[in-house]
Amino acid sequence: MSSAFTRENDDSEGIDDIGERPVSPHRNLVTPEGLAQIEREMESARVALAKGEQAQNRRAIALAARDLNYWSARRANAELVQPIADKSEVRFGHKVTLKAADGETIVYRIVGEDEADPKKGLIPHVAPLATALMGKEVGEKVEVAHKKATIAAIG
Repeated sequence: MSSAFTRENDDSEGIDDIGERPVSPHRNLVTPEGLAQIEREMESARVALAKGEQAQNRRAIALAARDLNYWSARRANAELVQPIADKSEVRFGHKVTLKAADGETIVYRIVGEDEADPKKGLIPHVAPLATALMGKEVGEKVEVAHKKATIAAIG
């Protein structure tokens, strides 16, 4: 193969595939824990950027800069929602305990998009399930994961 078709020491090699992390168009509501998470992620990205610069690793620098841009944007538009003491109806930040018709107990907490982790029961406020739960009271019926359920508690 002719050397005309090979790339040697191309400075962009390995970083062309790094795009920006998309920022959600929704309001960036955050719990106090979510805000702390954003700040930890920003610090982690700063540390990774410094390490990448020290090692002169262009890919590490690009990845860290991308993450720092993302978390900086999320911090800039974060709307901190303090815990709401009134538990008479489901609101952002509340923990909701559901009792399914089959007897299964399901617990969710409605949080910001960045702190969401469905496996841990943390659902983003923009998720269809969260929007279906918002404003509901104990005793009201909802459908969760194709199951009928009743709101048993709001905490």
